Amino acid sequence: MSTSTSRRRAEHKDRASVFAALGDETRLSLIAKLSTASPQSISRLAAGSTLTRQAITKHLRVLEGARVVHSVRVGRESLFEFRPEPLKDLQSYLERVSDQWEHALARLKSFVEN
Repeated sequence: MSTSTSRRRAEHKDRASVFAALGDETRLSLIAKLSTASPQSISRLAAGSTLTRQAITKHLRVLEGARVVHSVRVGRESLFEFRPEPLKDLQSYLERVSDQWEHALARLKSFVEN
């Protein structure tokens, strides 16, 4: 297997993990909270939620695995912060796919009309 093929597979795997992490309403809510403020503790993220701190932690670990959030240990607490880079990569990827579809549809339209 070539290096470029291995790299593409790794990129697809990374993107798939981000899509999977974003496929949950609770995790999307956590990202929204983290994207508007400085790093936050699990207790602060759980405030006002019906979920336990353990459930919030589980969701944060999934987001951390997808590299959408990053945690830093401060004393006895873990503070979580949003990392936009994986989402920027997804945006770029989706724009490329969209352009490919637009070109394919334009070619189809041209073929059908001629």
